[in-house]
Amino acid sequence: MSLTLDSSLDDALGAAPAKTLDRAFGMKTVGDLLSHYPRRYADPGELTPIRDLPIGETVTIVAEVLSSSFRRMRNRPGAMVDVVIGDGIGRMSLMFFAKNVGAAEWRSKDLAVGRRGVFSGKVGMFNNVTQFAHPEYELFDDEDTARRTADARAAVPIPIYPATSTLQTWQIARLIGRVLDDLDAVPDPLSDEVRVQEELLTAPEALERIHRPRTRNDIDPAVRTLRMHEALTLQTALLQQRDAVRALSATPRTASAGGLLERFDAALPYTLTPDQQTVGAQIADDLVGTWPMNRLVQGEVGSGKTLVALRAMLQVAESGGQAALIAPTEVLAGQHLRSIAKMLGPQLAPLVMPTLLTGQMPAAERRKAALRVASGQALIVVGTHALLGEKTTFADLGLVVVDEQHRFGVEQREALRAKGSSPHALVLTATPIPRTVAMTVFGDLDTSVIRTMPAGRAGIQSFVAPLAEHPGWFNRVWERAAEEIAQGRQVFAVCAAIDTAKKTAEAAEPAAPALGTEGGNGPRWGVVQLDEVLATHPTLGGLRRAVLHGRMPSDEKDAVMQAFARGEIDLLLATTVIEVGVDVPNASTMIVLDADRFGVSQLHQLRGRVGRGGVPGLCLLVTEAESDTLARDRVEAVAATLDGFALAEVDLELRGEGDVLGAAQAGVRSSLKLLRVVKDAALITRAREIGEEILAHDPALDRHPGLRDAIGRRVSDADRAALAKN
Repeated sequence: MSLTLDSSLDDALGAAPAKTLDRAFGMKTVGDLLSHYPRRYADPGELTPIRDLPIGETVTIVAEVLSSSFRRMRNRPGAMVDVVIGDGIGRMSLMFFAKNVGAAEWRSKDLAVGRRGVFSGKVGMFNNVTQFAHPEYELFDDEDTARRTADARAAVPIPIYPATSTLQTWQIARLIGRVLDDLDAVPDPLSDEVRVQEELLTAPEALERIHRPRTRNDIDPAVRTLRMHEALTLQTALLQQRDAVRALSATPRTASAGGLLERFDAALPYTLTPDQQTVGAQIADDLVGTWPMNRLVQGEVGSGKTLVALRAMLQVAESGGQAALIAPTEVLAGQHLRSIAKMLGPQLAPLVMPTLLTGQMPAAERRKAALRVASGQALIVVGTHALLGEKTTFADLGLVVVDEQHRFGVEQREALRAKGSSPHALVLTATPIPRTVAMTVFGDLDTSVIRTMPAGRAGIQSFVAPLAEHPGWFNRVWERAAEEIAQGRQVFAVCAAIDTAKKTAEAAEPAAPALGTEGGNGPRWGVVQLDEVLATHPTLGGLRRAVLHGRMPSDEKDAVMQAFARGEIDLLLATTVIEVGVDVPNASTMIVLDADRFGVSQLHQLRGRVGRGGVPGLCLLVTEAESDTLARDRVEAVAATLDGFALAEVDLELRGEGDVLGAAQAGVRSSLKLLRVVKDAALITRAREIGEEILAHDPALDRHPGLRDAIGRRVSDADRAALAKN
């Protein structure tokens, strides 16, 4: 049977294996199976004798079964299979546990005395006997094959695939071998000229060598070739999306002499930073272009992105167009509205009528706001998801501003853009993005960076309070907070949970933990528990304290935040609802409890809430994580630098890349199979150059059918939707 990459696994392998692969990995086609690459290779050419196996290491050996038996478990269901294998020099045991006796009996018969094979696992020790527990193995078919195979395998790496309990790596290797044997010619995404220039293999060669390498030297060229295929496919798809946007017509939004933007700039009490000027000029040029602006602006916390966005809104407003800014939380939306109104001042604010529209506004107030938006009276609209509702309409939506891009799904962003006729789009993020991630995730957007900070910032000092080594430092954290408040300053304390006591609805509430005591397996501190404990603190207990979290009613949250901004609250105990955008210049100290439960970028965002005025900032990261653990490394990394772009690289290394196309977060199966956006930066850059060159001369990819087909296979409809809406 001749197979292509688009052939169904049903046709290629039969119904039963196809169903197993679908259940285990979501595979449907031959291409899906062949892009399930080995995670590593065992090397029988460097086999270690059993008697010299290093304890704790994962190794591969060739050995013969010397004995095999199984017995029922005494105190629980199931059975245990005990196998002894030898290599002529030493012996070791293999232990398997089965849920039922039938499975154990099958395993014992499969590993019959005299069978030889390849065994791979982590070396352990039990009762002074070297042992593999549940090793992966592949038995040779017969003695002659075993002898020939053992000799041949001395130089042939064994691919080890990501596997499941129902589908072992050996089974996956056999299934891949079957489809490779029947695979027809595979179209190459690269032209012969580019492939030779880049010193890459053909597509069929790369697939053959990555799955069935003859020597170790086969692997690296295959991996590099397939990484380039991934990079080129993704970059070309992004470039196609960028070109599709540029094919649309947009209404030019021109700033006029003496208009809103010029009057605003003239009234500013300070000079724009060099980066604000540069990025502002880029946006101004985009807004008068013939196609819709599609720009990402990333900048450090407090770098002045909102000011840059407001200037763009005013340029659009001069033509009678409306600008909508969507924020992830009601607290942040309210903050944005107040900040915009303050920057506009009493002269300009009435001309553009900045209007807030959120879901938790009183019905009458919301109707009035919606009417101002629909009539075009409100030229600047700030809101949350309420802006996406069917009842919210715009007279002339000319600019969409998305604040904190990562907090919105692509469908939500697209729903807002669909309310206008090809509106310009400006995406803001205070989460610095590594260059290669920006190129891979936001490759269809033009990217601007604001690095320089406004003058007058006093800076921030960051310290880790490691309670695992110094439990007494917990009390010192609160003494330090009291010292700051005594100087007339304000303090944030952030928890990873609202209420750790209410793990279930039936759980009785235990007494609040004493300061510095051990916590459970979940977050150590909730806002509720911290409030109870600090109520008894000799100094902080008598100060003005308030709680803020996402489950509070909208008006209550807004009232608390405004009271804190006015200096009426000394100590604000909050969740990450205050992570982005909240601006209180008098807040000097950020205390993060259970800091190891937050991500690197999240900790950086939280730290950015202080040190925003002339008051020096202090960030105390409290953690019970042990030293030399990944959790502790995250916290230490944040304390070591204020450079958000450096931290973004650290964050990427620690978290993994996740699914760069869709909305899924890190931890799910990535759409990137081999490509790694940090390590493969140069390759991604080169792939983008190749993609640009190809599309410049062949926009429909008529002369590059292999690349067109690769995009069709690799970039699903869902991924295309995600690309279209970024």
